[in-house]
Amino acid sequence: MKKATVPASRRVAKALTPASKVAKVAAGKAVVTKAAARAKTEADPSALLSDLRSLVQSARQRLATAANATYTLLCWQIGRRLLRDNLQAGRAAYGKQILATVSQELTTEFGAGFNYTALTRMARFAEWMTDEKILATLSQTLSWSHFVELLPIKDPLARDFYAEMCRIERWDVRTLRQKIGGMLYQRTALSKRPKAVISAEIGKLRDGQMSPDTVFRDPYLLDLLGLKGAYSERDLESAILREIEGVLLELGKGFTFVARQKRMSVGKDDFHLDLLFFHRHLRRLIAVELKLESFQPAHVGQMELYLRWLDKHERAPGEEAPIGLILCAAADAEQVELLQLDAKSIRVSEYLTALPPLPVLRERLHQAMEHAREQAARRLPDAEGQA
Repeated sequence: MKKATVPASRRVAKALTPASKVAKVAAGKAVVTKAAARAKTEADPSALLSDLRSLVQSARQRLATAANATYTLLCWQIGRRLLRDNLQAGRAAYGKQILATVSQELTTEFGAGFNYTALTRMARFAEWMTDEKILATLSQTLSWSHFVELLPIKDPLARDFYAEMCRIERWDVRTLRQKIGGMLYQRTALSKRPKAVISAEIGKLRDGQMSPDTVFRDPYLLDLLGLKGAYSERDLESAILREIEGVLLELGKGFTFVARQKRMSVGKDDFHLDLLFFHRHLRRLIAVELKLESFQPAHVGQMELYLRWLDKHERAPGEEAPIGLILCAAADAEQVELLQLDAKSIRVSEYLTALPPLPVLRERLHQAMEHAREQAARRLPDAEGQA
């Protein structure tokens, strides 16, 4: 008996039937899985709560920023109004009399934030802050309490420096107070430059540009290391790493620790750099050598070798050339100046593991600033004569 022939199309369909069933089952399982996941999400609202918390916190932050900026602008506007009408030169006595009367009325109506002292502070604020655009930028980060801390600073360049650094590094009021108390500005290389250079560098800070002059300090205050009596370079290095959080705060934001005792092979010899950092704002590797003794010119050659090795083997595309910092117990300013280390991207700074009395430190920094500015003034006529 002749077997019936099954059409090819039917044979193909029959062959595909198991696969199609598998696909249908898989699709069904996927639907079930999605439904189960949806049901689990609905049963566990933690993800939803997390999103809602983020929305609320973000809105609160925007409100706080807007409220702070508005209040700071109000203080500035009040100060400017007082200066314009009552506190100008020649009307000081009359202005004080009017200020006393106005402050009483405002305090009664709006509270202690508008008493005589507060209004006087607002007038001083308006005297300092003459550019409304700069004020608008600073008030997005700095609170009125920040500005109150800055007002007693007599040097306007120092005041502007602290304001911009506070904005860039987002210091809270306590940190700002510590930086001012630790005389950060007086310890920067920037403070030792001519006033025109300082003003130009502060302008760059407003544009978000930092230079080595605003980053490096002299001396560095390392009293937090707790080193007393005799200690070795390895002890100093270990103490820095043990207290790395506090040390980075003293170095300034932007520093990131990279390596300790960085090995560098040059020919048949191996060299070891004490500490290696990277600075985000400068986009440079920072090589740090620790010296227990006073600065010696021979230290420069060693640092130059390290910087050239780092430039050749470690510098990444888009980075600036590495810069070196020689931290030593003491340094002769005339020796450092004659070596013209700025051109070699090398900085020399002293470190203090024990703080001297504040008046002594203040006088020391003042003398260093005056000496540096005198040297700069002497070099200027020479440069003009050569030109």
